[in-house]
Amino acid sequence: MTDNDCLFCRIIAGEVPADFVHQDDLVVAIRDVSPKAPTHLLLMPREHVVSAAELTDAHRPMLGRLFAVAADLARNADIAERGFRLVTNAGPDAGQSVPHLHFHLLGGRSMGWPPG
Repeated sequence: MTDNDCLFCRIIAGEVPADFVHQDDLVVAIRDVSPKAPTHLLLMPREHVVSAAELTDAHRPMLGRLFAVAADLARNADIAERGFRLVTNAGPDAGQSVPHLHFHLLGGRSMGWPPG
């Protein structure tokens, strides 16, 4: 299921160019066009889900795959050992700017806390 007005659905469909670092049947990952860390990737499901607020038990396989891909990408980027941040925003007050579930994989520098 896709949304023709969704930027990430259009990227996944190949209508908008992006630097893909991973693609499989459930999940894609691209380089962020405005990185906030030396490693900044966006991981998203192929299925159009607006945000984490819409997730149900039916999404377990996709989420499991997404987290496994994130761990693999972190290892490949040599940031897994020192640490990385995997974050999603749900809704405008949380800072979600594209209404398609996505996770930011950030690493390669020290992260502060709290993040907001």
